[in-house]
Amino acid sequence: MYTEIKTFEDACKAINVEPTIIPDFSFFPESDRQAMIDHAKLVIIAKAINGDWVPDWTNGEWDKYYPWFEMGSPSGGGFSYDDCAYWYTVSGVGSRLCFESREKAIYAGQQFEDLYKSYFVKA
Repeated sequence: MYTEIKTFEDACKAINVEPTIIPDFSFFPESDRQAMIDHAKLVIIAKAINGDWVPDWTNGEWDKYYPWFEMGSPSGGGFSYDDCAYWYTVSGVGSRLCFESREKAIYAGQQFEDLYKSYFVKA
């Protein structure tokens, strides 16, 4: 069950890869390295949460969902999970970070909010 995936390590275990799978990003500028690492982790997490489901971008009848974040929340937090959005085949969101259901997108956005923040927001 996808709700048992609470950490990056849980995601690695779910798809049978070692957490050390993350490549060396030292050739990127230092200011971008953590975002690259976080993207790699989020791809693995999305794969684990989605299981065998792979988005079919040629099928306009399948909705694809992804977490949506608020960059300047009213609470002053600056970055927080806000909602879940879905797209049709003509999506502007990357397929590696989308989910097969609203519930899975909400779960990923809330459970891994810190990782998404580190990926999306330049420190």
